[in-house]
This record gives sequence, structure tokens and C-alpha cells, in this order.
Amino acid sequence: MIDIDEETLQDIINIKTGLFFPLDGFMDSKDYRSVVDSMKLSTGEVWTIPITFDIDELIDDEEIILYFNHKEVAKIEVEDIYKTKDDDIEKIFGTTDTNHPGVQKELKRKKYRVGGKISLLDDTILQGALDPKKTKEYFRTKGWNTIAGFQTRNAPHKAHEYLHRLALEFCDALFINPLVGWKKKGDFTQEAVEVGYKKINEVYYNNLNIYFETLKTPMRYAGPKEAIFHAIIRKNLGCTHFIIGRDHAGVGDYYGVYEAQELAKKLQDDLDIKILLFKEPYYCRVCEQIVSKNCCSHKDIDKISGTKIRKMLMSNQIPPKEFMRREVAQEVLKLKNIFI
Repeated sequence: MIDIDEETLQDIINIKTGLFFPLDGFMDSKDYRSVVDSMKLSTGEVWTIPITFDIDELIDDEEIILYFNHKEVAKIEVEDIYKTKDDDIEKIFGTTDTNHPGVQKELKRKKYRVGGKISLLDDTILQGALDPKKTKEYFRTKGWNTIAGFQTRNAPHKAHEYLHRLALEFCDALFINPLVGWKKKGDFTQEAVEVGYKKINEVYYNNLNIYFETLKTPMRYAGPKEAIFHAIIRKNLGCTHFIIGRDHAGVGDYYGVYEAQELAKKLQDDLDIKILLFKEPYYCRVCEQIVSKNCCSHKDIDKISGTKIRKMLMSNQIPPKEFMRREVAQEVLKLKNIFI
């Protein structure tokens, strides 16, 4: 019997709904080593982020009952128990710097991991969960054959809007699917992301082929590898395309600006989802619109900096109209807690 936290509960939910397909449980040692060392499951499918269950010490149990809030919710049919290696963190994150939020979080986890299939003991934990069967059925009923998935952890700004509209030129529809699980201090709260998108959907995206629903899983800030992980999740949700832009899932200067795109190019043939690789959008004062270097060579530009936008909102200022829709900023500023 082991008590689990909300994050582990969410991993269980995401495995059982099929969000983490083809996983049917927490990774055993064979899958874990294969993912860490070669970005593939032992069966050969591309997978880039380990999904594991950590424990304090070795045990002999054949199954482990998992409790959440004093209630049995699931059990693990134990296949093996193994220990992570010291250099695994660098292989996953590309760094061992403890200032990296993903590294910092991983270092707090226990060294032993339990691999095994998960069975539910309480089906009610799936109520209200993001369910691939439901999203696929929704897309089918709408008659959408091509759907682009968009990952974000931020309230919408003009650069994101540019990417949304580009994707709608490629595909029948756009699935805006913000991540609302654990995020680092200073990131937008779930409420700020949701109200920002609610406003932009009401005012600017009304009657467009756009579907909005949140994704509950923690940010790892693992850059390129997390970009691929995000693409796999959206494929499982029914997306045929996935947007990877500038520094996807990055933090600080740990990853190259287009490093995630380069990894996506290498893995594209094995992903079974088309990756849309878009350059960084910015505002050109000469063109007087949002552009990228692929369609504008002027030097008189304003980069749409998420850091600048957050600083302005922290100071209760509305960012310039070139950066963010005024209606979105006003809605976000009404909140008590804009940032984590």
C-alpha cells in the first residue's frame, strides 16, 4: 500500500485514458533504459520522456495498491524494480544544472522505480479527464480530417495567434491544448491561461474551426525531447499535425532556438503525425504586421518576448497591441493570481 500524490494520480489517468498510448503502466527497466538511451520504447516506438513510479526502497510485493486521499484508486502489477543511473538526468534534460527546473524536480524523486501494468480500482478518477476517444469522436462529428495541435503554457499573445492562423491555412481545424499541470514559479496560472484563451476565442476566433481543452501533465522543460513527447500526446488525441515553433518546451538558454525542430526532422518518419515547423514570429515596423524571417528581411522589428509580457502584466500594465490583444490582457489582469 502506497499513498500517491496528485501528479502520480494524473499519470495513472493519462495512461488509462490512452493519452500516453502505447503505455499500459509505469515503465519497466527495459523500457526506461531504452527511452533514456535511445528515445524509443523497447518495442521500437518513439518515446522520449520516461513515465515512472518512484519508491524509497526495494520491495518483494507482486502488486502494489495505490491510495489517493485515503481511497484505493489503482494497483501496479509489479514486473520489476530498478534503480536509475547518475547520468540519466543529463541524457533526459541535456544538462545536470540544478537551476534547470526539470532537473531540480527530478533530483527530488526517489532512485528506485517500479515498472508494471496499472489496473484501476476506482473508475471515478477518470471522470472529466481529457479522453482521446472523446476528442477523436468530436473531430469526426465535425468532419475535420486534418487537425493541428498547439501546445502552450502561456496566456495567448500575438506570436501565438500568428501560429494559430498559419496552422488553420494548413489544416481543417486547430486544437488549442494548453498544459495546466505543474509548472515552474513565474509561469502563468491555469486560470490566467484559460481566461486569456476564452477571451480570444470569443472575440477573434468566433465560428472558426477551433477546439479548446486543457492537458493535465507536468511541464518537464526538457526542450527537444519534450517537444516530441507533446507531439505523441496530440497524435493520441486525434491530431494529424503538431506545431513546433521557437524553443519548444525550453527554459533559459539550455536548448538551441530551433533544436526541437531539428530533432523533429530526424524522427518525423517514425512519429505518425506531421510536424509543422514554424519560424519565430515578430512584429515588423516596416510591414506593420506580424511576420517571420521567412517572409520579411527588415531589421526594424520588435521581438514578441514572453518575458517582457509577463513583466508588464506583473506591473499591472497592458502590453503594446503589437504584443498582445488588449482584451486578453485586460481579462488576465482582473485575476488575483496571474502567475505561479
